Amino acid sequence: MNLNSPGSVFVVGGAKSGKSSLAQSLAEKSGKRPVYVATAQAWDQEMEVRIKRHQMDRGPAWSTLEESVNLKDALLGIDHRDKVLLVDCLTLWLSNLMTLENLDDEEILTKCRELSDVIPRLEAKVILVANEVGMGIVPENALARRYRDLAGGLNQLMGRTCEQAILVSAGIPLVLKGPALF
Repeated sequence: MNLNSPGSVFVVGGAKSGKSSLAQSLAEKSGKRPVYVATAQAWDQEMEVRIKRHQMDRGPAWSTLEESVNLKDALLGIDHRDKVLLVDCLTLWLSNLMTLENLDDEEILTKCRELSDVIPRLEAKVILVANEVGMGIVPENALARRYRDLAGGLNQLMGRTCEQAILVSAGIPLVLKGPALF
């Protein structure tokens, strides 16, 4: 995919793997006006510090849209002309659906499918970031297993939906689907 054309990229990796840095770099190299779509909420001081650090890393060229639950509507509501949208991150969005909205699995899967259906229709280039949470041990409690399973399903859906899928590990991108980066 040409970085200057509309399209979709799914970037997935473990915590602190470098996935958000890669996604930010791809957005900045696109030549389009970057919009950061934030799904996180600052529930405590530590999270406030993380969010501020991410904002400083992005710099003034970026505009930010905060949306923790209604991601599909937020993406559709943005003026897409000459934009690249960076959604960070889908697993926090999933957590918000589970905890803030208290949705059951079928309702969550419906929201995931609705998001997936919107991605190809967006005129803007879109980069979606998610955590890979299924490569470790089986969680010991039902809520954590439910989260892991739903996140795995969401990641599979986005991997199939997006034109390009990239796994990041130890700061190294591995293109799983689509054209090579280099």
